[in-house]
Amino acid sequence: MNQAARNPRLAVVAGDTQRAVALNIGEVLSELHDEFPQVTASKIRFLEEKGLLTPQRTSAGYRKYLPDDVGRLRFILGLQRDQYLPLKVIKDYLDAVDRGERPDQLPGGHTLAPRSISEQMTQDLAARTRPVTKAELQGLCGASPELVNDLLAFGMIASENERFDEHAQKIAAASAALAAHGIEPRHLRAFRAAADREVGLVERVVAPHMSRGDVASRARAAETAREISDACMALHGALVNGAIAKLDH
Repeated sequence: MNQAARNPRLAVVAGDTQRAVALNIGEVLSELHDEFPQVTASKIRFLEEKGLLTPQRTSAGYRKYLPDDVGRLRFILGLQRDQYLPLKVIKDYLDAVDRGERPDQLPGGHTLAPRSISEQMTQDLAARTRPVTKAELQGLCGASPELVNDLLAFGMIASENERFDEHAQKIAAASAALAAHGIEPRHLRAFRAAADREVGLVERVVAPHMSRGDVASRARAAETAREISDACMALHGALVNGAIAKLDH
């Protein structure tokens, strides 16, 4: 068995010459730029600090990212951006895969192994986050023009350059489902107010990180904010579901 067969981290190039197919951090940023334009070197180093990435190092200590590392990074960033999952949840899944386990599902319900992320998956993730027009919003969410207009009027959603992002799409879809039960947008203003209060609480907690100004601190602030938000939503769900459970008694 030759060296390349024993070690998947090697690739055969011209003739019998073999070398590690690896990128430096700048090349990784260039490769990911179209999909994740906001990603920085500090963000990647932060993910390494949290144990989600373990790139190789040169003798001089420089990081070298192999194709598996880049695919893993793309997977992590995609789940953070599109599923809003905490890094701990993503790390637990990746740790299980690294141990040779086969979890039934990926975080967010995906069933594709993180080291085999396809171009189709990348396209699917991007499609779900593409800003849409008002007409597209209505079609995607099953919302009437009147419902969308009311959501705009009550400040539940907003457009940017006449396009609606994935958050507006989720709000419109949930509002359309509630409208089917006779719950109108004017009844939902309490949700907007509660969300604003929750954001204010989160901002106070992460303010020390944000005040430092460096990218790594901002990444930590964003991750902490997600964790607090998840806990708030879990608390909200438990309170509501607990009250509803009493209806059966």
